[in-house]
Amino acid sequence: MFPSARGEARLAAVPENVLLVAAEAALRESLHSLLQGAGFDVTPAESAENAGWIVRGGEPGKVLILDGALADTALQGLLALLQALPIADRPRVMVLARGDSAQRALWLDRGVDDVISVPWDDQELLARVRGQFRQKRALGEMERRVRNAEESYEVSQTAFRALAVTEKMTRDAFSLERALKVGVGTLLGLALVIAGIFFVYSHKTEKESRRAYTLISQLEHSVQTEQQLLDSARRLREDPANADLMQQKEQLKQQTEALRQRLSAPDGADVNELRHQLDEATNRLTKLEGSSQQAEVIIRDYAPSVCLLHVSVAFNEKDSGKRLRYGGINSDGSPLKDSDGNTVYTTEGRAQEVRADFFGSGFIAAEGKILTNHHVVQPWWENSELNDAVKQGLEPVIAEMTAYFPGEPNGVPVGISQISQDADLAVVHGDLSELKRPILKLDARKEAAVSGEALISFGYATGIDAILARAGDDAVKQIVKTTGGDPKLVLEELSKRKLIRPLVTQGHVGDVLTDKIVYDAQTTSGGSGGPLLNPQGGVIGVTFAIVKGFGGSNFGVPIRFATPLLKH
Repeated sequence: MFPSARGEARLAAVPENVLLVAAEAALRESLHSLLQGAGFDVTPAESAENAGWIVRGGEPGKVLILDGALADTALQGLLALLQALPIADRPRVMVLARGDSAQRALWLDRGVDDVISVPWDDQELLARVRGQFRQKRALGEMERRVRNAEESYEVSQTAFRALAVTEKMTRDAFSLERALKVGVGTLLGLALVIAGIFFVYSHKTEKESRRAYTLISQLEHSVQTEQQLLDSARRLREDPANADLMQQKEQLKQQTEALRQRLSAPDGADVNELRHQLDEATNRLTKLEGSSQQAEVIIRDYAPSVCLLHVSVAFNEKDSGKRLRYGGINSDGSPLKDSDGNTVYTTEGRAQEVRADFFGSGFIAAEGKILTNHHVVQPWWENSELNDAVKQGLEPVIAEMTAYFPGEPNGVPVGISQISQDADLAVVHGDLSELKRPILKLDARKEAAVSGEALISFGYATGIDAILARAGDDAVKQIVKTTGGDPKLVLEELSKRKLIRPLVTQGHVGDVLTDKIVYDAQTTSGGSGGPLLNPQGGVIGVTFAIVKGFGGSNFGVPIRFATPLLKH
């Protein structure tokens, strides 16, 4: 699906050099390894000053990647130095930016050629680097054509002056000069027109590629190989954030035992810190065990009503309304690529559609109705990458939406019923009459969500990957062999095997605000739309956001925002 960096590097007439400027050693080494592994010739520099010496030495590289976190004054000095270079020697400049869209816009206003946010997606970064090399080659080709046209004009002028030396041909020479001026001027104009067409075509190609990049960042996990799925399952199996309630208790027991052993023989460690960690782990384990019996009843009764939502997004071209498709499919099932290694897209014919797959959670909140998040059922809502696709002429549309419930052999097709104007909530509807699942009780009372009270979280964190992680390697191998890694087929196979069930974690309410509930039960991406229940089994909120790397600040929409949606 992705352009081949090595393949494109081989097409270049000379080695494709990248000058990499980053002060942080880990960042510099990571980028160096990524770019070098993709076939680029990389020159690293620790500072903008070092990069300036390299540029003054006549080796700026064709593409310059700058860490936006470097000292602003030094970076602006480097950019000014680059602007002073002849166009033919000036590298294309990419900036690794931290911050929001305003920060990215600031860099573009300063004249850089591209900006990519940190953290980046490896495949997208490589694709953008290749795009900059294509632009560099296109500009070089245009300059070459203009230079050739200018040289042709000079040769013609020289020839004219040589002919005019003969006195007998003076009158004819004047006539010939006029003819040559017209003829050579025409040739020069034609050369410039050709160069302009080439530049416009190259710019259009880059625009199309950039439009595809926003899709690629979403599509890269759509179809995975057996090894990718196995590696992902193993990694998630070892991640504490993907442990269920029983696993959490076991992990806490192991953690407290390990801390006690370290305290008995500290080996120079900070004893006070070890005691603090032991107290925290012990307190959490005590709370977990004290409320686990009541939680197990709630889990047994309500987990069957919590579903995994699979949302498949297709893309229409705004102007024509035609669906975006792959230009062709190879015999091995992979998309057709052009001579530069880029995936070929089209809006013609009936080839396979370009799809982006998204996953979220939901739960039965009324007869035939599933409550979830707005951003789950319309993944482009407040999604910067998909919004970029919209700005570039593509319109995302829901191609399919399916709900998968625990223990059910088949998914249930669903559609959007209501979307909240006040909160990140939505209701989808479908034929749930055959499921015989309980409707979760909503508890919108003020006293239903109290700071410090226990809370249970249901959801399908990390989507398919976490389900496969709990299924085991043998099951993963069989499923991939049967489905080829296609998300829809994988889900159908998981349903048939009755392997779909939500991840259940337990924690406590940290704070109750007007528009959000802050809690510490572990969850991650894909858990959005899952219910948050109090010890009495009432739904007090719906998960809508997480803070990665810090389990103490996950967020839920208070359930009172859902009441108006469910009345329709």
